[in-house]
Amino acid sequence: MTMTNRALNALFWVAPALVILLLTGPLLAGLIGVAAPALGYFPTLGGVDLTLEHLHKAMHVPGFWHSVHLSIWIGLSTTIISFVIVIGFFAAFWDAPFFAKISRFVSPLMAVPHAAAAFGFAFLFAPSGWLVRLLSPWATGFDRPPDWLIINDPMGYALLAGLVLKEVPFLFLMSLSAASQVNVDQRLKLARSMGYGRVWAWMIVVMPALYRQIRLPIFAVIAFSSSVVDVALILGPNLPPSLPVQILRWMNDPDFGMRFVAAAGAIFQLGATLFALLIWWLLEWVCRYVMAQMQIKGARYQNDQFVRVFFNVAMLGMVTISAASLVILGIWSIAGYWRFPEALPRTMDLMRWVDNASNLWGPVFNAIKIGLAAALISLMQTLICLENETRHNIRLTQNALRLIYLPLIVPQIAFIFGISILLLRFGIDGSFWPVTIMHMVFVFPYMYLALEASFHNLDPRYMQTATALGKSQNRIFFQIKLPMLLKPILTALALGFAISVAQYLPTLLVGAGRVPTITTEAVALASGGDRRLIGIYALVQTLLPAIGFALALALPKLIYPNKIYFTKQREA
Repeated sequence: MTMTNRALNALFWVAPALVILLLTGPLLAGLIGVAAPALGYFPTLGGVDLTLEHLHKAMHVPGFWHSVHLSIWIGLSTTIISFVIVIGFFAAFWDAPFFAKISRFVSPLMAVPHAAAAFGFAFLFAPSGWLVRLLSPWATGFDRPPDWLIINDPMGYALLAGLVLKEVPFLFLMSLSAASQVNVDQRLKLARSMGYGRVWAWMIVVMPALYRQIRLPIFAVIAFSSSVVDVALILGPNLPPSLPVQILRWMNDPDFGMRFVAAAGAIFQLGATLFALLIWWLLEWVCRYVMAQMQIKGARYQNDQFVRVFFNVAMLGMVTISAASLVILGIWSIAGYWRFPEALPRTMDLMRWVDNASNLWGPVFNAIKIGLAAALISLMQTLICLENETRHNIRLTQNALRLIYLPLIVPQIAFIFGISILLLRFGIDGSFWPVTIMHMVFVFPYMYLALEASFHNLDPRYMQTATALGKSQNRIFFQIKLPMLLKPILTALALGFAISVAQYLPTLLVGAGRVPTITTEAVALASGGDRRLIGIYALVQTLLPAIGFALALALPKLIYPNKIYFTKQREA
């Protein structure tokens, strides 16, 4: 065995442990870094004694408990609505041609960053938005924008709707991936042969197995929705804001003593997210009991036409609103004079693009540089971990899978704030590599999930033939597996790049404002009123991931024009 082979084999053995360290190390360090200031220990700012004063002070800030309530309600409501829409659509249209058509539209929506989707939603539904313009004055009678509080409403309904638009595509793709491992068609045939209706058959024979596969992604949706910052800054309420936004304001307060209060708020945010997860866990028990009672009755529920129509309209509505949001971003980016209630601007030109090209280059270059570095390193780690599983005939246990998802389940504001404090303490904040490493913490879990099924579903007969011909495992990996997996590898790489581009809070806090990306700059414009400039930045933010996915689709056909991807689907 050559020295190279020995080094590669050692790397395959060590890589999983390094990945777990990469995921849990920053998380634990961040939680410690936020817990210490919350309890009064922050020597840099003179805090050397442990105290509960800062927790007490945070609780008595006016509107604090309303902010906590908002975070819990938004997190749970977003998850429930998104989950019901996705599962209902799967149950109603799984084996229908309409399902494949919708899939082609839903999948690209995953590439749209949250901030860009939020801006598009605001431009569409604001009192002076495109929807009101299209209906005015002939249908509404308005010749000026109505005095309606739609965006930034006190209860967060706009924030809820904006998050649902993004979480539906995410849960759709997670469910689609999980369905390939559950043997859906055979389960449905068995249930339908017993007289069960289409929707009810899915719920009793597919849903239990599918839910086990997507449970952790659902927890990630709860954690993200309850602690989101960028979308809340754009669509959420202001007085009082949601808890993550309030924490960010305390962190940016000129009074450095408010850093202690911000740390205390981050502890409360962690508690709010855990409380939302606890409520979801209780809902699981309730739904399980109700489903069992309905099955005992033996009803077949064949008359489900109304249910199918409802979920058809719901999913079409999601896709239509998302597409219209992107269209209005493009229109505003080239709009000239546009008076309400005109449906379209009187003039359109590219002068704003030309004027802002020099300002765009720096943030765009930073986003590309950080995104490529985070995605490429995460891809290498993912492939090595998957190859290690195959070589030693092991699969990640549920506990290990929980570790992979841990950075997605713990609220970002609850530990990234602690990491920023630690980096500031050692003077290494605001540079390229700390920001990139933090992006990798969130990129790796998605890339692993995107590649896991494709890697393990490779037809093993190719590898067995290569082994019989005397090929080493390393040569099989590089010369057979990687070329066969080129398409899913590039797709996972594009997904990782899109996740990195969309990261707002890790870039803002770990970068200390000195590593601006197109996302941080776009969200910073939310407080301004220049819709043309916002449209430009949001559209550029959307184009970066879109270009990545376009390349992922085109490159395999260019590199291997006659290639056929052979995989063997293993029975669940």
